Amino acid sequence: MTEGYEVEPDLLEKRISTLTQLGDLTADLVATANRLAERLPMLGTAPPAVQLSERLRDAAGSTGLAGEVSAAEREVRAFQQLLSDTRATYGDADDAGASAMRGTDERETSQRAS
Repeated sequence: MTEGYEVEPDLLEKRISTLTQLGDLTADLVATANRLAERLPMLGTAPPAVQLSERLRDAAGSTGLAGEVSAAEREVRAFQQLLSDTRATYGDADDAGASAMRGTDERETSQRAS
């Protein structure tokens, strides 16, 4: 039984690509939410309508919908970066292991030839 983790670089690359696309789509959603937060809904001029309009705009602002979507985008981007870093670290370790194995094979071959 092998202990530890098995990393499949191809699957990891697909996840990174998917997260990149998700981050881009989320950024578009952030822009839309920010535009929504800048608009004052046209509900009329009566005081209750004006108050409701302001509350709706506040709900879409940085502490509302736009803030929540921005936070989600940051999390998606951070996770995408974590996966990219993991892939790079794994690739470096895999290359170092392969290099070490080639060095061992070359030493064994030269020792047998002697």
